[in-house]
Amino acid sequence: MKKVIDIFPLAIFVVLLIVLFSFLSEKDDQLETALVDSDFPDFSLSALSNDNKTLTKGDISKLPALINVWATWCIACRVEHPFLMQLKNESVLTIYGLNYKDNRTKALSLLERDGDPYEFSIYDFEGRLAIDLGVYGAPETFFVDKNGVIRERHVGVVDETVWEKKFAKYLNE
Repeated sequence: MKKVIDIFPLAIFVVLLIVLFSFLSEKDDQLETALVDSDFPDFSLSALSNDNKTLTKGDISKLPALINVWATWCIACRVEHPFLMQLKNESVLTIYGLNYKDNRTKALSLLERDGDPYEFSIYDFEGRLAIDLGVYGAPETFFVDKNGVIRERHVGVVDETVWEKKFAKYLNE
């Protein structure tokens, strides 16, 4: 009986390790969002380029489109910027920006200096639209289909590989 009592804590520890590792192996590297296959949320925020101009969901009219969450403080956003410029220059689809918790002046300066891949950028200083989208940080990119439905979400840098694996397939729908 004493041997069973001595081994019991070790057996429980091994079982707990197996359970924990099974949870880790089931995780995907992308964060889930409840908004996939849902309409893009309503909003009313100012344009980055003009704080007197209010933008709404109705202004995102050139569909399908990418909605790209970005900020000047986001290093990864600068990494993906050349690819977004390439998509714009190739006229693949419209890209709308969601400038997230940023300084308006710095954001406009960056776009002036490095190029502006966006049809327009929504200025979301308080992060209200980002919260509605379930954004954790920047960059995050959403593919919105021709009916205004979010079809895909990507957390991290969008590059050619991500474009081909996650977004390009929706252009032909």
